[in-house]
Amino acid sequence: MNMKRFSRPKLGLFYLDHVLEFFARSNFKEWPDPIEIVTYHWKGDEDRFIKEVKRKGIDVLIGNVPATAYYTFLEIQKKLPNVRFVPSLESQFCNRSKENVTRFCWQHDLPIPETKIFSDDKEGLSYLQQCSYPRIIKRSYGPSNYGGYYVHKVDNKEEAIKLIKTKCYKPLYVQECIDLEADIRVMLIGHEPVCAFWRRPPPGEWLTNTSQGGSMDYHGVPQSVLDLAIKSSKASGAEYWGVDIAVSGDRYTILECATAFAAFPYIRDWIGGFLSWKLSQGETIRPRIPLFNWEELGKIDPRLLRTMRNITFGTPMPYYGG
Repeated sequence: MNMKRFSRPKLGLFYLDHVLEFFARSNFKEWPDPIEIVTYHWKGDEDRFIKEVKRKGIDVLIGNVPATAYYTFLEIQKKLPNVRFVPSLESQFCNRSKENVTRFCWQHDLPIPETKIFSDDKEGLSYLQQCSYPRIIKRSYGPSNYGGYYVHKVDNKEEAIKLIKTKCYKPLYVQECIDLEADIRVMLIGHEPVCAFWRRPPPGEWLTNTSQGGSMDYHGVPQSVLDLAIKSSKASGAEYWGVDIAVSGDRYTILECATAFAAFPYIRDWIGGFLSWKLSQGETIRPRIPLFNWEELGKIDPRLLRTMRNITFGTPMPYYGG
């Protein structure tokens, strides 16, 4: 039988002007071949970008698409039918907006806070006149809440109406106000948790963001939270995935999820190692990342942990799992 020999694809990292570069070539130190870099220069640059990808012979483009360029890259993808995007643009649906996060969770029966989305101002105003309070109102655009600065708690209809007239968020995105004890961020690679940590609000506050005074710790993450994170990761089909899960007693609800999660440098290396293993069809070794490794990492000063690289857990072993 004539068996076609496997040929490694040519990889390319894509960047966008004025957008933080998520990956670098150094994250793919296991990849044996040169890696190309292409940069999209925004409006009107589609044809040049497409020609550069073709000219460089790129088979796989790796990178996250920001919300403002999502629909543009859907059109670019149509003109590059033989190029694989990693993560897939379909899996980046949630990166576009909180509205997309909500619709993703509705579609896959994933638990989220009670959420109402209004494109019509009159319908939204009518809802705010009769709903119970407190409520959370967020800017929908983008998957992240940008450190909590676009998330607002309103205690009555007067506060809500004043807020929406001041902020003019479109669409109007309103959620129940959960009695939040903390939330847990889980980062996954290949649908397996590789890091998880609690984010707790300061005393008397409700926002858990560290930029707003919240604290982090790594111990005692419930298995049921990890199971929910895995379920959402598999539903997304993403090669790497981040999810924030609110904790209120024994109730767990998804607040945010996206491929474009903020990752420590060592996690970017792990993603690079995983993708090298996957795209080489096992020619390189899959990184060995034990479950609950974060409890040991949590013993390291966070200031140091943010900059550490080359964290391993013994000699990598061949992976024979699914």
